[in-house]
Amino acid sequence: MDDQLATAAVRVPLIEESDATGELAEIYEKVKAGTNLPFVPDMFRLMSSKPELLKAVVAGYDGIFNHGDLPRETRELIAAWTSRVNQCPYCVGTHGFFLQVFGGTEELAQAIEAATSPDELPVDERTHELLRLLTKVTTAPYRITDSEWQRVLDAGWTEGQLLEGVFCAALFNFITRLVDSLGLGASVAMSRISQQEVPTEPASKAGNS
Repeated sequence: MDDQLATAAVRVPLIEESDATGELAEIYEKVKAGTNLPFVPDMFRLMSSKPELLKAVVAGYDGIFNHGDLPRETRELIAAWTSRVNQCPYCVGTHGFFLQVFGGTEELAQAIEAATSPDELPVDERTHELLRLLTKVTTAPYRITDSEWQRVLDAGWTEGQLLEGVFCAALFNFITRLVDSLGLGASVAMSRISQQEVPTEPASKAGNS
């Protein structure tokens, strides 16, 4: 896909990798290393004219995707599902790709694109419990009850994992609003990541990956 066609509707400057210098060039290299991609995803380039803002987004991504207790596959599931709840095709496509990279099935990635409830997803009941609560992080966080929180813990998730899950869902409420507001999120076709071929061998499912 032509990069300029993919970003034609974007409302802010996107600095090309070839034009990046100094601190921005260093951040770009960090992003590529962290995503294991040969290019800087356009979501990050949305902040390229303001490196201080870009550093904040990169820090959030690094914190939730490269550290902690939740398996990377679960983190990508939360990112993709939260993006679906927020109706952001760009982020659904991007993290549907990463979900498969880290061990999720194509069936699950496709189900996320069409589902209207986490109960429709082909995952186990333990994961359904987690996603039911995390859906409310997007739709009505003030209505989360202590009993709902406890139900997720009783399903087998630890307090640390649940905190990471809430952070991931909250982060993607921020990301989807940023992407949509700035004109990148309207179509899955705008996600260059979603156009990549999923590797035949899944990457490590460990929390640090």
